[in-house]
Amino acid sequence: PQEVVFMAWSPKRDLIALANRAGEVLLHRLANFQRVWSLPPNENTGKEVTALAWRPDGKILAFGLTDTKRIILCDVEKPESLHSFSVDSSITYMHWMEVTEESTVLTSFYNAEDESNLLLPKLPALPKNYSTTAKIFSEEKSDEIMKLLGDVRLNALVLGGSSGFIEIYAYGMFKIATVTGVAGSCCGLCLSSDLKSLSVITEIQDSSEGEAEITYFQASKLDTSLLSSYLPEVTRMARKFTHISTLLQYIKLSLTCMCEAWEEILMQMDSRLTKFVQEKNTTTSVQDEFMQLLLWGKASLELQALLMNQLTVKGLKKLGQSIESSYSSIQKLVISHLQSGSEALLYHLSELKGMALWKQKYESLGLDASGIEEAITAVGSFILKANELLQVIDSSMKNFKAFFRWLYVAMLRMSEDHVLPELNKMTQKDITFVADFLTEHFNEAPELYNRKGKYFNVERVGQYLKDEDDDLVSPPNTEGNQWFNFMKNSIHLKESPLLFPYYPEKSLHFVKRQMEGVIDQCLQKPADVIGKSVHQAVCMSLYRTSQSEDSTPQLFKLPFLWNDKMSNIHYVLFTILENSISKIYILRRHTDTSRSVSNGILSVEFGNFLNNTINESSDSRCYSCLDAHFYDDETVTVVLKESVEQEGKETVLAQLPLSSVYTDEDQDREFIWDSTKRLDEQSGEIPTCTVCLENQWRVLENMKAQYVFVNGIRKVSCVLSSNLRHVRVFEMDVEDDGEVEEEEEE
Repeated sequence: PQEVVFMAWSPKRDLIALANRAGEVLLHRLANFQRVWSLPPNENTGKEVTALAWRPDGKILAFGLTDTKRIILCDVEKPESLHSFSVDSSITYMHWMEVTEESTVLTSFYNAEDESNLLLPKLPALPKNYSTTAKIFSEEKSDEIMKLLGDVRLNALVLGGSSGFIEIYAYGMFKIATVTGVAGSCCGLCLSSDLKSLSVITEIQDSSEGEAEITYFQASKLDTSLLSSYLPEVTRMARKFTHISTLLQYIKLSLTCMCEAWEEILMQMDSRLTKFVQEKNTTTSVQDEFMQLLLWGKASLELQALLMNQLTVKGLKKLGQSIESSYSSIQKLVISHLQSGSEALLYHLSELKGMALWKQKYESLGLDASGIEEAITAVGSFILKANELLQVIDSSMKNFKAFFRWLYVAMLRMSEDHVLPELNKMTQKDITFVADFLTEHFNEAPELYNRKGKYFNVERVGQYLKDEDDDLVSPPNTEGNQWFNFMKNSIHLKESPLLFPYYPEKSLHFVKRQMEGVIDQCLQKPADVIGKSVHQAVCMSLYRTSQSEDSTPQLFKLPFLWNDKMSNIHYVLFTILENSISKIYILRRHTDTSRSVSNGILSVEFGNFLNNTINESSDSRCYSCLDAHFYDDETVTVVLKESVEQEGKETVLAQLPLSSVYTDEDQDREFIWDSTKRLDEQSGEIPTCTVCLENQWRVLENMKAQYVFVNGIRKVSCVLSSNLRHVRVFEMDVEDDGEVEEEEEE
């Protein structure tokens, strides 16, 4: 029903992901093209999907959104976001590759069971009864965090965006490089599997003529020496950083759960008392009114009206229950989730600091011990704050229990109900306890009224969970605390790196945000350092795009980049319009930029193989290439269109074997590149090879085919029509038993 704007086959399973104009991401199964799930656009993610990429293990699908500039990593099993991050530019292309390099160091690292599993307790799953945010970590059985981490073998998500934006994320989560120095908006990227070179194709908008120029860059990425020689270190560092970002996510969700556990009903006491102050006409303070009730057992008529008519016995009971249940669930979350999450965070950061101190290995990658030291300190402050919250909850629960019990009895007496004898016993100690609570919590604070619109802050826990920069309304009382006095008076301890700084005035959220900021800061540095080591090896301008064809933004236009993993060659496929025929060109470059061998360019012509309507003598160049994709390392799948002016033009899906293009006798016809001109200006001198396809083709009946997406691993291809709404799926390597017709699926 919607126009498809992007497609990507899963590398491991018979699944194809589609993105449509409405901003939905859909997953379809190959068998009769049934839909597995769809992820509708929402305000957190965005509405304009511009790129899709699968993680090489096929378990996670990444998609980029232009309007919100976010990247979402989505679970293949169910449509929910596992992780997301923002980028600085709108993404136009994504490529997710896996490192195939082997070395003994790496193998031992891959096999070594991650120590943190042995040393750290398993993170408890978040309770299920909170909102959807907690979905990801709440399934007891599945280790969702590990699913997000995936395989230990390094994989990298390369993002290309407008205005020369290129970033590389290890494991799709941790940014290891920000590449600069490439001009134009990216329309193709390819990182070779040995990490030696990154090829980029960009479109440079030429303001004068309104036409865009397509340029091919081959940047020798991460200055080979840096990445290939430091591959084990990069893998290790990236692995640590992914652990850290999953833990930050975990802590964030725990906090969200805590905020949900804290209910608005707990504010009732404060608002009722404030209203009472505004309405009463006696001069006695609220504190005195309650004190009189405590000491003489008699209440003024106004207080009686407040308690009996507004609060009521039933309301008091309910309030007591909500406070107790709410506080105990927040307490549980702090103890089991926040603390275990932040301890794990401390562990990983300390390990990282250890790496950073091993300078000969990690310094050149930009790991910086002092930054990590600051991050550790920030996590320490967060743990302190969480502990302080525990103490506040603890004392609040005790106080409220005693206060409510006393108030309950007093109210029963007022209504002249029967009071059970066991409720009636109040020791001197209990009375002192309630009196202290009243003195501390029930004093009117006019300055608080100006800030928050209430005179009282009886409830002390909520202020820690508020996500604001304001100071706490009633910070904990530290007077007479021996440790604090000791700290104040000793000069040397103040600056000691061993003591975590403590922010008595700030809320838990504030300290958490501060911690995230510091950690982000220390994760940022390697990306800049590694990115700066990238230098450009080759830059060639290919051709001009003609603006006339159509004005709609095409997401799947050629050129198409392919990386041959075995022989480390990058291929670029593109077409140039000549005498109203789109000729297909294949450019091939070796990723090792120092080698000059086999960097060739060829154009391919298709001999006439549909010789049903055309007389033999006519020109053999009668096919225009509409789209081309690499099927596997040896074959290119193309969609061709007859270019003879006549009715009933047929489109053809064909397989073009590279062996028929790169034959041995080509070697003498080496094309000499004139780097001052664009490629399409010297197309006459490019060697042309005419191919006659024997039987690797079929006519696409009644379909204006335009684009093709292939999956050589599963031997299928998907053809999309020019109106972007009709899809046909073909099995490519079917044995020819005359059954081909039935095997085709539409």
